[in-house]
Amino acid sequence: MASSGWQHPYVNIFKHVKVEEWRRSAKAGDVSSHLDKTLKCPVFRIKGPVPANSYILLPKNPEHSLRLTGRYFYLLFRPTPGKYFMVHLDVAVEEGQVVRISFSNMFKEFKSTATWLQFPFLCGAAKDSVYENTSRSTRHGLVGPAPPSVRWTCLVMDLRFTLSVYLNRHHSHLKSVKLCANMLVKNMFTSELLLDPGVSFSEAKQRGLSSSQGTGPIPREMSFPVPKGSCWNDLYDHIKFPSEGTKLPFDSIQKQDLNPKPRSASNQRSPVTDECPFAKVSREVQHRVLLSQQIAAPTLLPGSRAAFRSSLAEFSPKDWARHDEVQLQDAAACSPGHVSSGPHRRTDDGGIHVFVHPEEALSTHGSEDEVVCASVSHPVSLPSFKESKQQNLLPDPILRLSRVIGFGGATTRHALWTKSGDAVVYPCHAIIVSMKIATNEQRFFVGHTDKISALAFNGGSTLLASAQSGSSSAVRLWSYSRGSCLSTIRTHGRSLCCLSFSHGGGFLCGVGKDRHNKTMVVVWNTLNVSKGGEVTILAKAHTDVDIITMKIAFFDDTRMVSCGRENIRLWRVRNGTLRSCPVHLGEYHSLDFTDVAFEEGISSDQHVDDRTLFASTRSGHIFEIDYSRVAVKNVRRLLPAQQQHAERREKQTFNTGPGIAINSISVSSSFCATGSEDGFLRLWTLDFSSVILEAEHEGAVSEVSVSFDSLQVLAATSTGNLGFLDVSSRGYSTLMRSHTDAVLGFSVDGIRRHLATASADGTVRVWNMDSLHQLYDFASEDNPCAVAFHPHEQTFSCGFTSGTVRVFDVSSARLLAEHRQHRGEVIGLAFSPDGDFLYSADSEGSLALYNASEEDHSITRVACNVVARGTERAPDALAVSADSSRLAFVGPSPYIVTIADARSLDELLHVDVSILDVESPQLDSALKVCFSPASTQHLLIATSANKILWLSTETGRLLRQVSDVHKHPCSSLAVSEDSRFLLTSGHNAVKVWDYNVTRHSSSQMFIGHSQPVRQVSFTPDQLGVVSVGDAIFLWDFLADPVERLTDSGSPCKASRGSSPASGGSLVNTDAEVNGAQLSNEMPRQTAPLPSSQHRLDVSALHRVIQGGMFAPRFSVSPTLRCYSHTMNRVNLQILVVDEKLWVSGTEICSFFMFDCFFYLKSLNVFRDDSGKPVQTTGPSPSSHPRPAVSFFKVTDLDSFSHLNADDLDPLELSQKDPVRPDCYKHFIPRLKTSPLDQSIAAPPPQDEGIKLKAVIGYNGNGRGNMVWSPDQGLFAYSSGCVVVVEYLHTGTQRHLQGHNEEISCLAFSNDAQTVASAAGSSRSLVYIWDVQTGSRRSTVSYHRGAVQSLAFSRDDLFFLSVGDFSDPGLALWSTESFQLLSTVNMCGPIHDAAFSPTAASQMACVGTHGAYFVLIHTHASHTDLKVQRVSAPSEAGDAELTALCYHMDSVLFTGTSRGHVCAWDVKKQCCFMIWKADDGEIGVLLCGGNRLLTGSNTHWLRLWEVEAVRGMTSTEKTCRINGGTKVVVEQEIMLDGAMVSAAFDNSVDMGIVGTAAGTLWYINWSDNSSIRLVSGHRSKVSDVVFSGDERHFATCSEDGSVRVWSTSSYELVVQFQVINQACGCLCWSPSSGADASRIAAGYSDGTLRVFRLASTEMEMKLQPHYVAVTAVTYSAGGDVILSAGANGLLAVSSPTSGATIRVIRDHKGATITSIQCVKEQCKKFGLEGDEMFLAAGADRRVSVWATDWSREKCELLDWLSFPAPAKMAADSLPPSLAAFCPADHSLLVYTGYGVEKELSFYSLAKKQIIKKVALTHWATCLSLSPRTHLLAVGSKERVLKLIQSSSGRFQDFLRHSDSLHACHFSPSGALLFSAAFNEVLLWEVPGL
Repeated sequence: MASSGWQHPYVNIFKHVKVEEWRRSAKAGDVSSHLDKTLKCPVFRIKGPVPANSYILLPKNPEHSLRLTGRYFYLLFRPTPGKYFMVHLDVAVEEGQVVRISFSNMFKEFKSTATWLQFPFLCGAAKDSVYENTSRSTRHGLVGPAPPSVRWTCLVMDLRFTLSVYLNRHHSHLKSVKLCANMLVKNMFTSELLLDPGVSFSEAKQRGLSSSQGTGPIPREMSFPVPKGSCWNDLYDHIKFPSEGTKLPFDSIQKQDLNPKPRSASNQRSPVTDECPFAKVSREVQHRVLLSQQIAAPTLLPGSRAAFRSSLAEFSPKDWARHDEVQLQDAAACSPGHVSSGPHRRTDDGGIHVFVHPEEALSTHGSEDEVVCASVSHPVSLPSFKESKQQNLLPDPILRLSRVIGFGGATTRHALWTKSGDAVVYPCHAIIVSMKIATNEQRFFVGHTDKISALAFNGGSTLLASAQSGSSSAVRLWSYSRGSCLSTIRTHGRSLCCLSFSHGGGFLCGVGKDRHNKTMVVVWNTLNVSKGGEVTILAKAHTDVDIITMKIAFFDDTRMVSCGRENIRLWRVRNGTLRSCPVHLGEYHSLDFTDVAFEEGISSDQHVDDRTLFASTRSGHIFEIDYSRVAVKNVRRLLPAQQQHAERREKQTFNTGPGIAINSISVSSSFCATGSEDGFLRLWTLDFSSVILEAEHEGAVSEVSVSFDSLQVLAATSTGNLGFLDVSSRGYSTLMRSHTDAVLGFSVDGIRRHLATASADGTVRVWNMDSLHQLYDFASEDNPCAVAFHPHEQTFSCGFTSGTVRVFDVSSARLLAEHRQHRGEVIGLAFSPDGDFLYSADSEGSLALYNASEEDHSITRVACNVVARGTERAPDALAVSADSSRLAFVGPSPYIVTIADARSLDELLHVDVSILDVESPQLDSALKVCFSPASTQHLLIATSANKILWLSTETGRLLRQVSDVHKHPCSSLAVSEDSRFLLTSGHNAVKVWDYNVTRHSSSQMFIGHSQPVRQVSFTPDQLGVVSVGDAIFLWDFLADPVERLTDSGSPCKASRGSSPASGGSLVNTDAEVNGAQLSNEMPRQTAPLPSSQHRLDVSALHRVIQGGMFAPRFSVSPTLRCYSHTMNRVNLQILVVDEKLWVSGTEICSFFMFDCFFYLKSLNVFRDDSGKPVQTTGPSPSSHPRPAVSFFKVTDLDSFSHLNADDLDPLELSQKDPVRPDCYKHFIPRLKTSPLDQSIAAPPPQDEGIKLKAVIGYNGNGRGNMVWSPDQGLFAYSSGCVVVVEYLHTGTQRHLQGHNEEISCLAFSNDAQTVASAAGSSRSLVYIWDVQTGSRRSTVSYHRGAVQSLAFSRDDLFFLSVGDFSDPGLALWSTESFQLLSTVNMCGPIHDAAFSPTAASQMACVGTHGAYFVLIHTHASHTDLKVQRVSAPSEAGDAELTALCYHMDSVLFTGTSRGHVCAWDVKKQCCFMIWKADDGEIGVLLCGGNRLLTGSNTHWLRLWEVEAVRGMTSTEKTCRINGGTKVVVEQEIMLDGAMVSAAFDNSVDMGIVGTAAGTLWYINWSDNSSIRLVSGHRSKVSDVVFSGDERHFATCSEDGSVRVWSTSSYELVVQFQVINQACGCLCWSPSSGADASRIAAGYSDGTLRVFRLASTEMEMKLQPHYVAVTAVTYSAGGDVILSAGANGLLAVSSPTSGATIRVIRDHKGATITSIQCVKEQCKKFGLEGDEMFLAAGADRRVSVWATDWSREKCELLDWLSFPAPAKMAADSLPPSLAAFCPADHSLLVYTGYGVEKELSFYSLAKKQIIKKVALTHWATCLSLSPRTHLLAVGSKERVLKLIQSSSGRFQDFLRHSDSLHACHFSPSGALLFSAAFNEVLLWEVPGL
């Protein structure tokens, strides 16, 4: 389904289908438009004696669908008095059905079927009428026709809840609506929001209701009018279904009682926090729903009933559903689940209930008391509060499993392809993972309680079978598409080793052990499992033979084949019995068989079972078995490659020597794949005569599987790696790597989103948390047990079982330090949050303090016998407070918790936890300690008695405690940064608690791990949770962030080691010349080493360390080798790492070609030079998806330098600087002083918080930067660094983004399928784009300067790029591979170039030194360019040739800088004609037919008739003729600037011309017309603002113009021009009406001009200043205009009289940079006034004023001064910016030059800064979204940063080629403008 984002916040259905046109809707019977007196608007009236005969139907075609996904359906209608009506809603559900929901006052009772629900509708009556009193007394008196006093009604129906409760279905979308007589209808709409029609917008604002909370007022266009002083509920009816209260008849739709009986506060429901309302339903529905939920409801206990909520409708495989005893013990649930440790709220009106006892769910041994909480002073354990009301932890669920790092567990032999080949399915311990191979997106199948031992798909990949190991072995059948569990089978007593589905999915075969350890084979009938049927046993057999693998034949569901040690057997099910027969193996009877596979495909004359069966062995034999004859046909033995001569002792034959131990075999129709013990995946020909391809892995290949299309081969290894080989491209991609043993601990680098893990397998690995790729793998003989990342730098420390502590630099893979002061295993390792210190503790009781500010991490102090002995507190035995002042740990005994000074280790406090509970029969010991990040006064302690204690760090006093946290000891403890939530782990479960736990609080429990959880923690950005144990689980934390009053740290501070010079991390962008690029757009000059191959630079350490105590891991990724069909080994080794190819050997500049036509293009070179430090690259941001947000992420850049002197030849260094040519035709990049920040980490397109919607303007500084394809109806042009492709027929735009510099020129291929763009001034990059998809095909780079011109040859085989004056040269490229074919350096600047339209090998170019005729010579594999230069004719004077075009096949026209046009004979390469065509320089020449087009810098565009040229012959002397004798000007037109680009059709009748004024004109010579297509500012854009209704936006520029644009079409509406003045600021008047819209603009002469949009005239001119106006705004009510001058004076002017009312001089002397006015009552601040405004000055001072302009009051409310260090150069200071927070005007945001780069949030009420958000750059512009907590910040470094102020999350966008100086959100917050020089970009704002 397409995205439903356009349906937010609501959809007006009548407007959506344009019901009045009756094209997409239908009407029947008496349907008419009627003016209703009550609503005072037209409505539809439907009447008729039979309701079914008169109706309105939407949509008209029953096969079409509205596809409205909104949860709530709103109907605004009035039943006709005394009549019946009926409404039908057809709703599609996710289960694939369409359910009809009908309601009518004809229905007497509720009825339901599987696809139809019928509800009686009870019409309401007017207030206090006799009908209302009757209905209130009888409670059922209004069933039937509508009463005479029936009122207009707003009906709200919760479709999701209705379908969930009554039919147990999941709502998908509304398909159609049918409104039947008799009724009046105003409108219908759908929404995800629960809107209240009785609440006005002002009331909603006062209550704080907003769409972000899921509620709000009803839209104005859907509301009912309410006269002043009246109440909405007195005039209209509001009916919500389902609703609370008792209703008769049951399950009816009726008006709610507005005066219900009082209820307790706990029973009152909030529309914000509740998922949906509770419902009172009939007994029949209760029985039906309870029966459908019976599998999830254990026995009811007294007092524990919880109301069933609408969250049942939210169950999906992606969400964590509630688990209970049946789910865990019977394994009946099939979606990931969580458990709440307390019952839900109860309702007093009964309803539907589900009873959950979560703690009982984890064990069958009795129940467990609830969580109890102790009082502050005396910790007394309270009794269980089973009867008390619980406070649910919201949201529910609060965690969602997002990603899992891991593969295998019980087995690595089972990984499956889906039918489509786009995803693989594999086990990860107790979870089944389905991963998309293109995006790495995962989804999960959760329900197993032990490790998964087998997987199987049916032929269509619709059914998935899985088996788990252990004592409670079970088989689960899943619907793969829905992710739901269809059935659970328990047959085998012990673990199953394999499963096999029949091709059609009707039979399932399983092999395992029974309770007597005897092999048992079972065949189940699964034919009806998808339809809800039961699974039955078809046949069962016990056998003594060993079975490793068993598979059902895909051509016959009743036949199977198995293999094992010393046997291959064929099986068949017949008459309910399972029989087998062995294959006679003869002399091979003692072999160990490992796998079997059937031959694919048969000829038409073969029998269905006339197939070959392949079997593999551990000895390397491959058996070919005739299946029909049960006989061995052939036996082959696969041997490894021949050994070296020194290793061979005797000649080996085919049957001697060590064979290749084959673990797995898979056969396709064209090749056979084998996976072997030597780590090779090999592809063989079907006769096994030769190897086609092989890939080497670091471990034994345990499983291979060929995809259904035979294009990919999946390989799994025993070391936990999973990847696939793309057969067509010979590329290998690693999907998943994993630890091979339990993960002991982890640490997160929040800046770079890296995760370090230590495992019992002896490795430390670093992962990318977004792509799940393994970045680094460190292996050691000494097992790691704890790991900790530095909070700022790219280093981490690791503790080992030997007591050694090592510190590594991740960026360079160096060992920085090693310390051996510990005697026991390291059980705790932590950095202080400020990064100054490192702490370590060991199992023998010692504690060490290190100085982390030094690279060698010198030891500051070691304390012995201070930490409790033992390893049970590992890996996080130490805790450091958020302010880095205190260190907490358990010790010196298990009963004591010590708090020490973090800088000296001096003990500050001892707390004995064993005496806190005097009533406990045993001593309580401490296990874990954790500080509260938000308050250093709280220390949390987990104890052995399963309690959590809150202690005061000052006094040691017990503040509170929670008992019975887990049934097993707590293994980890963590608190969220805002101290709202608490994380605990115990055994296999993770729990989330409300930090402020009370006896009414509940927790949520999440399962999925199959082994005990070793550690759990929040991610630094607080958006996720990480838990480790058997695997690495990454969870999404779904709780909404809150505004924090104080900033706990500045996460964006630059670290010491983050700079490139200090070894910062490299940003790997898959960069290769002609293939990709670095983040700074420069091609990779040297090939970096793959990220998975790292060596430690230990030259500075002792030789004993270098000698092998810690060895780095090599050859992590598979090595791919290619062979020709003749089996001659090619001496080439290709290493595949993260989807890149690396070649061992010499540098390869072109490509390789094998006999099998296998091409490798532009391979980078990997040199193994152990004597040099190894450079490393990080993960490629383009190779995997990144998250939508970051937490002030810092990306260190490669130390790549631009063309330094060491890289240049001596000849080049001695050359003088090139001279810029004196002609406008030559491209000169606009001078920019803004630096380019190359360290930003842009989010992936699908996760961007803002989307580029439109580009306003055209770059008139480019040359040839507009191209047009008349046949395709599209043209492309550049604006800044963006290429805009616009479709003329539809007006839509596509944006090609990737350049970081100004684009100089463009070129279209002749088929208009490819466009090339060039950008850059110091080292240009040329991007090759696919026009249809918008993707970048290739990147080429050759020229050291800018690119002057681009061109494609007529046959599109060649592509030409021309350098500018700084590097004048031609580069010829192949368009097939975009490889550089030939280059030639020219003697002077080249201005233009073109290919011959007829001769593919000819082209020409013109420049300062004349014309150049070029011939392309191609011979063999070489291409040469032969150039002949001819000087310009003397008749042209001292002029340069500036433009050229071909005429027919023999004439070349060139233009000169003095306005002449020269005609050249191409064959003779001489000029034979010249005439004066213009008075200025000709920059554009185009020719078509007998017409020539010239365009010049005099603004004239002329069309010439040049037919006479064809008849002329060349002479020895150049012939000058007058313009009127031979060539004639047919037409001419003057445009608004010099011509810089042009494109016309073949006849030159119509075309598009670009001018230096930034305008694109459509020219039609037939009617001599010109139409402005695209326009923009030529000079710097000073400001961009939206109108109040967002229909228009206005821009102003230093050229003195104010332009008003249409927001919908981006077209220029009107332009106001003031000559010789610069416009620096502007604003819209508050009035939203079209006639009242005005714009006030401030100019450099100190004037204000007010323009009226309706009359397009200047309405008033004011002179409040005598210096330039720097800021202007209307007051919130529009009473006055406030303006500020460059001298700091602030003037208040009347918009009616123009008089200056007041001058405020408080900021005098400092330029005021920003002014803002808001409407706000100032009484709460102690002043009178209804408005406030602020002014920010360049002196970092902000004044806030309270005003009442009606009474001419203006008083200073607050005065803010922000400190700053010594000034920099005056022109380099960033501006001071301030703005009110839209959600709370008592908060203002300030940023400017100061001590730190940051945003400061100042509270006017508290008179203090309450929060700071760190920035990476000085801000040059600032805007706050009125809709969400979003801020847009622009910088001089060209970065537009989108920040969520509540959490600090942000995204960076680099789309401008210059520094940003303006950004503004629209009034609704849905759009955003950003401006840099004259580039204006319009963004959509989906949000973070």
